[in-house]
Amino acid sequence: MIIINTRDFKSIDQALKHYKQKHNKIGIVKELRDRQEYVKPSIKQRDKLLKAQYKQKLRNASEE
Repeated sequence: MIIINTRDFKSIDQALKHYKQKHNKIGIVKELRDRQEYVKPSIKQRDKLLKAQYKQKLRNASEE
């Protein structure tokens, strides 16, 4: 649970902004999305490999 002491901030907007930054830093939303469905490790590895190949292809194209 994320706790923000509002007395440390001048306005509620600043406290809300600080809360959102902490929320993103911890990665709660990303973890929830990852847990929505199970992905086999072999498929994760394949996706990682395809992404790396795609990035390499883009780098090679920009160098030429």
